[in-house]
Amino acid sequence: MYFIICVIAVLIDCIVGDPKKWTHPVIYIGNMISFFEKKWNHGSGSRRRINGLLTVFFTISITTGSVFLIVFLAIKIHLLLWLVVEIFLISLALAQKSLKEAAMLVYDSLKANDLPEARKYLSWIVGRETNHLDEPEIVRGVVETVSENTSDGVTAPLMYALCFGATGAWCYKAINTLDSMIGYKNERYADFGFAAAKLDDVANYLPSRISGWFLIIFTKCETAKPFKHRYKNWLKDAQKHPSPNSGYLEAATAVQLGIRLGGFNRYGGVESFRAYMGEPYETMQKIHIKKAIRHMYVCTWCVVITGGILYAIACTWG
Repeated sequence: MYFIICVIAVLIDCIVGDPKKWTHPVIYIGNMISFFEKKWNHGSGSRRRINGLLTVFFTISITTGSVFLIVFLAIKIHLLLWLVVEIFLISLALAQKSLKEAAMLVYDSLKANDLPEARKYLSWIVGRETNHLDEPEIVRGVVETVSENTSDGVTAPLMYALCFGATGAWCYKAINTLDSMIGYKNERYADFGFAAAKLDDVANYLPSRISGWFLIIFTKCETAKPFKHRYKNWLKDAQKHPSPNSGYLEAATAVQLGIRLGGFNRYGGVESFRAYMGEPYETMQKIHIKKAIRHMYVCTWCVVITGGILYAIACTWG
């Protein structure tokens, strides 16, 4: 049943996206995290780690418990209501259309040769400074963001939904939101966000690797390199990323598109270097934004189809 629900939810998210006239549930999760952070992010390092762990516990418990209660009450009322609620909540947990729209704002600006507008739209989806970037670097920022969020925002919550329904998807969303807000290695969050960062690493360990594998296997290769060469480079380059998971998506994208990701970024006026991934067979161009979006859709449907195959096998054996 979850397979059919997830297929409908993916289609709704792809075509309709998130409702525009009301606050997305992730905002409420973020507000809850901000409340705990302001209340508890102080004291010694050990105290901050304990308070950070409590923040993780309460955020996940409240989010997951709320979704479970909604689903439970829905099925008690009527099976059809339960189906509608599950589909709606799972579609809200996915970010295909919103990710595509954010990327296409930058693409359309580049197509119109409006670099200032492209930099502005890029700044909405990345943490790096954008006001000095040329077109190839703007494209790199978009491609890296789409690639990384293919797992974080689409395939990972989808995989949890296939296994545990809306409750599983929103449990993951709570974990991922915690990491995106407090999972940083800086003075403010190194201790308080430690548990959030580690839990996100665990939660996204398999989804990121499975998604990267799907990209390598099922997306179009833009170079003449044989599969063995690309597969080897994918695994090698994925290890270079500071995140234990994000590198598997970005490296797969770089290898398949024949481009090089990584390089110098500036945060708060300070320049930092992220190791290169992929080989620059092609110069970064705006068309690579559309290709990265296409990768996201291919990967999403690979997850859906694989889920259907596994459900069919389980039913046959059952």
